[in-house]
Amino acid sequence: MKLTTLISSVFIGTFLTISTLSAQPVSTGFWGNTAIGGHDTIAYYETESPGSTPTAKGKSRYTVIWEGAEWHFASQVSADKFSASPESYAPKYNGHCSNALSLGEGLISTNGKVWEFFGDELHLFFAERGRQRWLNGDWESFQQQANIAWAQEVSVATN
Repeated sequence: MKLTTLISSVFIGTFLTISTLSAQPVSTGFWGNTAIGGHDTIAYYETESPGSTPTAKGKSRYTVIWEGAEWHFASQVSADKFSASPESYAPKYNGHCSNALSLGEGLISTNGKVWEFFGDELHLFFAERGRQRWLNGDWESFQQQANIAWAQEVSVATN
């Protein structure tokens, strides 16, 4: 009996370690595993009014599992587009607040409602105040700081 328990524990531990190592942290809800508040990440690229205007909400029937999280889409076309190239459409820092990372506050989840493109990259923010800081400040410097913090967070999460 003890040998079976030991083997099960080793198997489960190995599985959890492999799962953790393969996935970067994604901004999901506190009570679930849905990325960026269930918003269709493709829709951000198709809207004409960036910023704090919410984009299309995804539907659970159009779900793609990526980086261990459920990404919802408004249509099968959007889900297929994301599946083909998730790195091209996932928000920077997998949807965690860009501003919080730039301030050294760690991984703060977002709900997908406050966003902006800086350069050609989609950034999500916990609140409008953070987005305004980036719009009115030196976003390139903020992004450099956030990139360093993100690399540290990913290193911790995957080790």
